[in-house]
Amino acid sequence: MVHFEKFTLSNGLKVIVHEDYTTPMAVLNILYDVGARDENPEQTGFAHLFEHLMFGGSVNIPSYDEPLQRVGGENNAFTSNDITNYYITLPASNLETAFWLESDRMLSLAFSEKSLEVQRNVVCEEFKQRYLNQPYGDVWLKLRPLVYKNHPYQWATIGKELAHIENAQMADVKAFFKKHYNPSNAIMVVGGAVSLGEAKTLAEKWFGSIEAGEKYQRKLPQEPEQLEEVKETVTADVPANAIYKVFKMPGRMEEGYAAVDLISDILSQGKSSRLYQNLVQQNPVFSDINAYNYGSVDTGMFVVEGKVLPGIEVAYADECIWKELESLKEVEVFEDELTKVKNKFESTREFGEMSLLEKAMNLAFYELFGDANLINTDIEKYRAVNTQDILNWSKKLFRKANTTTLFYLKSDDVKQNTAAAI
Repeated sequence: MVHFEKFTLSNGLKVIVHEDYTTPMAVLNILYDVGARDENPEQTGFAHLFEHLMFGGSVNIPSYDEPLQRVGGENNAFTSNDITNYYITLPASNLETAFWLESDRMLSLAFSEKSLEVQRNVVCEEFKQRYLNQPYGDVWLKLRPLVYKNHPYQWATIGKELAHIENAQMADVKAFFKKHYNPSNAIMVVGGAVSLGEAKTLAEKWFGSIEAGEKYQRKLPQEPEQLEEVKETVTADVPANAIYKVFKMPGRMEEGYAAVDLISDILSQGKSSRLYQNLVQQNPVFSDINAYNYGSVDTGMFVVEGKVLPGIEVAYADECIWKELESLKEVEVFEDELTKVKNKFESTREFGEMSLLEKAMNLAFYELFGDANLINTDIEKYRAVNTQDILNWSKKLFRKANTTTLFYLKSDDVKQNTAAAI
């Protein structure tokens, strides 16, 4: 059980406090309710670019890292399609430094052409190295627009294309900051050896005077039900043929999410899982195969991806995947099999909550959904899943009409595999 208290400042900043005196450390986590899904389709990659810009210094603190390092602190951040999250860990006795740093860049981020140029170049280089210049790096640049026809999940957090970042201008950056980076669009979690009273005092002192700003009202286009199978084949200089299959699935807080999440564990959690046992160990078709989902807030993606062994036709490998998925639709899983993945999920969850930072991030994420106490109750959805639920959701999920498949082939294998695959 994670205990916490929460309050809201007059400017709309939500604050959650988790007291934990088993550690001398503290964490300050700020979640901004903005991700890649909130971007202009013609200016994608801005949420991620802004994550980088936030470390470029503020008006009063030109070097963000230097004062934090002096008090023994560390920081980092991440961007997803749904959120942008910043966090600091440091000795609890120096917690005020974290409040000072985070409040100053929320209030007055330094907008300089030099900082923009530096961070724009950093992100462009990341785009090239991680997405364009390594094997399979562009998979999600190709797959997302095939899966999503309306919803802005159709582009990755890095952006649709390099030009969107290359062409980012100062006016665009300032407008993005004003729209999304304000107290009314943020959730702050303070955790560790800090009292509720101390957290309130520091929050009021450092954040209370920041103007609330306007709460961004999200109006995203809804993704329709997929009614037709989608297939595409690409070729590149990659070490092995690969298959990526995507099935649309419920969003993070929607009915059925827990069951579908457990289905991914049944298929590919560890060496005793179905995909590993049947398609890697006993009947070697893939060198590696996995099933997972992105935990998206809106309509999500259930993914099965695998690297095909040399000499195995892609069409046959695809049939083998379907055989495993069909078996989940035809016969209920054994109770022991479901219990095993439930227990593993619960133990992983409990182990994760031993981390102060993990608890802080989860509290912020659940508060975004409207109730931080979901950190304590969400597990019940998983415990309630039964074998009939697995069967029913497998039938809903694993339909040809709900499938988008990308066959990613080696250039020298394209002739023998393309015709069969498509």
